[in-house]
Amino acid sequence: MGEQPFNIPLAKPWMDDQEVTAASRPILSGWVTQGPEVAAFEREFAATVGTSHACAVSNCTVALHLALLAAGTQPGDEIITVSHSFIATANSIRYCQATPVFVDIQPDTYNLDPLRIERAITPQTRAILCVHQMGMPCDVAAIVEIARRHDLPVIEDAACATGSEMFWQGTWEKIGRPHGDVACFSFHPRKVITTGDGGMLTTSRPEWDQQFRLWRQHTMSVPDTVRHGAREVIVESYPALGYNYRLTDIQAAVGREQLKRLPEIIARRRELAQRYREGLATISGLVLPREPEWARSNWQSFCVRLPDHCDQRQVMQSMLDAGVATRRGIMCAHREPAYRQEPWSCGSGPEACACPPGSCAKLAESERAQDTCLLLPLYYQMTGEEQDYVITKLFQACALTGSQA
Repeated sequence: MGEQPFNIPLAKPWMDDQEVTAASRPILSGWVTQGPEVAAFEREFAATVGTSHACAVSNCTVALHLALLAAGTQPGDEIITVSHSFIATANSIRYCQATPVFVDIQPDTYNLDPLRIERAITPQTRAILCVHQMGMPCDVAAIVEIARRHDLPVIEDAACATGSEMFWQGTWEKIGRPHGDVACFSFHPRKVITTGDGGMLTTSRPEWDQQFRLWRQHTMSVPDTVRHGAREVIVESYPALGYNYRLTDIQAAVGREQLKRLPEIIARRRELAQRYREGLATISGLVLPREPEWARSNWQSFCVRLPDHCDQRQVMQSMLDAGVATRRGIMCAHREPAYRQEPWSCGSGPEACACPPGSCAKLAESERAQDTCLLLPLYYQMTGEEQDYVITKLFQACALTGSQA
């Protein structure tokens, strides 16, 4: 059996000597932790998404944690969100000792279904945590309208959505302006831009931004930049419980270079997504992702729903045997072993769901998406030849598993 002509990963960051040169700046300066590069990265990211405040942190999970704290989340509160997301979304709620209330998704966008929110609201509801899943903007307009009627803050999990846009009140705006109260971003290597790891909170609420900056550095009363530049001795204090959630200047320097690439990265990913649409249209029964007319996705992931006759695991194995990496549909937190111990609700009250472990009738679309969807390789450097190979191998894998059904 000959070697495969390609070895195609699911994702690949676009980085080169520009990031190497950028990282050398703080390394050679001697200031490698949170400092001037972080401050510059925050200003530039804020300008990119069109917000007044951006606060850099060590990853998106801690960004969600701080956003929930700023919203006033207390033990025993309930946070309406989706199970259909990386487990960090639910975990950040549990860090506050609050209960995630899982609402099902729309089957075509894989995002929280606004029509299901209102029935999940109780006197214990503290906030709505929506997710722009795989970079596809969720229906923030509908979500915010519901939230405002019930006096609830809206936190956007925008981990995957850097560069995505939505048509908001007559104009196209970047996710992160934000359109709720705060948006949280990730710079993990699987995202469209990366700092190795890292996160950002954007908000138009200056009091929240100020609190984020205190919390991320153990609530230290005097920032490093002020203390190090002072001509008199300054002794800082720590008036409240805080966290070590800082981003380093090395990471921020890399992030600044990545931000410069963002327009080109988004344009290429949208081009590749359209190529997938055209090339995959001939696979009978394959359901392609839908981009609402008011949304422009960055296509952080390209997610397809397999034909009914296909076995997800068999298709993935067939693709892997052909040298193509894929990933199953987005996980559901309520099906994970951790959430057999951790409390959660499906909107039927504070008690855990009475359905069997790993199954919930109220989250049927979330479970179906996890079990029947597939994420295909997509990255800036992907060639047309590589993409055509992926399309061919998916066609063959679907046909093969269909013949075995």
